[in-house]
Amino acid sequence: MRSGLLALAAGLLLLRFLPALPSTTGLLALGGCALLLALLRWPPARLAALCLLGLLWACLTAQSALDDRLAPAWDGRTLWLEGRIAGLPEQGEGVTRFYLEQAQSRRTALPARLRLSWYGAPPLAGGEVWRLAVSLKRPRGSLNPHAFDYEAWLSARRVGATGSVKAGERLLAAGGAPAWRDALRQRLLAVPAQGREGILAALVLGDGSGLSDADWQALQATGTVHLLVISGQHVAMLAGLLYALVAALYRCGLWPRERAWLPAACLLAMAGALGYGALAGFEVPVRRACAMVALVLLWRWRFRQLGAWTPLLAALVLVLLAEPLASLQPGFWLSFAAVALLVWCFAARQGRFRAWHLLLLTQWAMTVGLLPLLLGLGLPVSLSGPFANLLAVPWVGLLIVPLALLGTLLLPLPGVGEGLLWLAGLQLDWLFALLHRLAAAWPAWQGPAPPPWAICLAVLGALLVLLPRGVPLRAFGLPLLLVALWPAPARVPQGQAEVWLLDVGQGLAVLVRTREHALLYDAGPARRGFDSGEKIVAPVLQGLGVRRLHGLLLSHADSDHAGGAAAVLRTLAVDDLQGGEAGRHKLPRPVRPCREGQRWQWDGVEFVTWQWAAADNPNDASCLLRIEAAGERLLLSGDLGVRGEDWLRASGRDLRADWLLAPHHGSRSSSSRAFLQAVAPRGVLISRGWQNPFGHPHAEVLARYAALGLPTHDTAREGALHLRLGSGTVPQGMRGSGGFWQEK
Repeated sequence: MRSGLLALAAGLLLLRFLPALPSTTGLLALGGCALLLALLRWPPARLAALCLLGLLWACLTAQSALDDRLAPAWDGRTLWLEGRIAGLPEQGEGVTRFYLEQAQSRRTALPARLRLSWYGAPPLAGGEVWRLAVSLKRPRGSLNPHAFDYEAWLSARRVGATGSVKAGERLLAAGGAPAWRDALRQRLLAVPAQGREGILAALVLGDGSGLSDADWQALQATGTVHLLVISGQHVAMLAGLLYALVAALYRCGLWPRERAWLPAACLLAMAGALGYGALAGFEVPVRRACAMVALVLLWRWRFRQLGAWTPLLAALVLVLLAEPLASLQPGFWLSFAAVALLVWCFAARQGRFRAWHLLLLTQWAMTVGLLPLLLGLGLPVSLSGPFANLLAVPWVGLLIVPLALLGTLLLPLPGVGEGLLWLAGLQLDWLFALLHRLAAAWPAWQGPAPPPWAICLAVLGALLVLLPRGVPLRAFGLPLLLVALWPAPARVPQGQAEVWLLDVGQGLAVLVRTREHALLYDAGPARRGFDSGEKIVAPVLQGLGVRRLHGLLLSHADSDHAGGAAAVLRTLAVDDLQGGEAGRHKLPRPVRPCREGQRWQWDGVEFVTWQWAAADNPNDASCLLRIEAAGERLLLSGDLGVRGEDWLRASGRDLRADWLLAPHHGSRSSSSRAFLQAVAPRGVLISRGWQNPFGHPHAEVLARYAALGLPTHDTAREGALHLRLGSGTVPQGMRGSGGFWQEK
């Protein structure tokens, strides 16, 4: 049985690593092979058949999700549609984000689920039916190395389109369970709880929109996000508490002797898990947790003879059969890995454990065992996490969550429910005061992304470390773990420069690395609710192994170029900060003015800056950077316009370059024919956002590039662009080289 579950799970998990889904012919071949293998009496052949069947089912369901995306003909267009709000709308920083289901339009068929944003929205509630004017887009996000994969996140939630609401009117008021949950949220937010009402709503309902940015940063830095938003751990803790309550009554002699305590304990625990899941709206992580709890309780009641691994494998298969796309989410891997580590750690040890010993051993297993997985998934590692969780896990699980749930349950009793919620809020206030101090003292560490072979060795090392004392080969675990987690990074050859034009949407960020140095030209945009410096640029640099920037050069002070600089300065050490419009930058440290004609060399690569000192507008005041490696040149042109281009041509400089960053994202007021002829590039690099409101790059500019025979490489179409300057190669985009879920 266990082998069959393992084979089926392997097939279902293979979906995560497919670059493309099989064609109809390929799917038929998979099914035929599975059938033939199933007819054989050889046990390995039947296991292979189960693996192929799992892969076939995963591919079919994934293809159905891709087929349910917005038709390409309507990408970027505005439609009037009607639909029902699903779940609780997320509110914060002037924007409301929500899911719309059962959407219909007279003009075209729509996906079953949309994720929409509405700036300055009126009050919205779950279950309401609205008529909306929405600018729709196919699911698409920035693609960068070692950064958050937004397209995978949308695919795992089966979102067929995203959009921005332009106008709307409510057609039907809320009703049913969504309306009840929304009313409960409003009630929780109205209860005085030491200013922690939003966190109480997160604990009770899974609504994390009430947490401030500072609170989120503290949770991430201390590795305690899983404790303050409903996750599998909350569901399991509540089920465990209810189970332990019945067991304690039995052991104290307070349980009726004529009634079996074990079935009652299992049923009460399952009822508590399902009730908590209903409060949280049965989102994917909660459904996963309920399935796991149900199988563990069933195993404890009837099937303990099968061993501890069987319910875990059965839960894994059940979750993946219900939703194979769950494997696209980091939370899926972390949750099952955490349970597997506990089984691995405790199954090999005999005897009873004291409570403090159990807590210490659990935290040790999580710290060591999840480290390779966190690095492999590109997630930060919390340095204060072991200590923070050692205190927060029992504090939240045994005190705060029971108080919050009991207070919510007793809200109809005047003063009783409010008092319990106030007490829970007081505990949360104390907890967050501690977490903020720990986050400030020990910020999270983002390690360089190890190669797959290093992750495999690190996992093996972690499993060896977690074995009991005296087990052979255990001593080799720690060296294996450390060696695998810090492999020697690939170094740029002397005289060459590695260039990454990051995909930051409508903005610019370019990383230039030589053998021993790193420079960042612009830091990406920052807008209301999203800072690309924090979400994209800094994680990418850390994932690439950049710990120190020897230079941060901001072309000018516009927010699409310099908006992410503050986040970069908070995250990485920066030796030299300079830029155009030095006086306009609002950063925590002064910006040195860009110097016209400044030259320097790093590791055989030459850099030179140019700036029009007499420019009368921010774009033409951009600080330009030319990089030359082994005779190959790249010109980074900021937001230079036609007048700035004319000045540059008239200056008499040698403007020739092999690669040109399209001035001002390819706007109509840039890239004059005379300038392009003076530069005479082999190709043009364009940094812009998909379906951006400015229409960049302009059709006239693209026509000009084409007329001069200049190929373009576009971050909106290709993702982040990688160029090895000095090697004579062409830029390579990330789009198309990733998973099947990425828009091609």
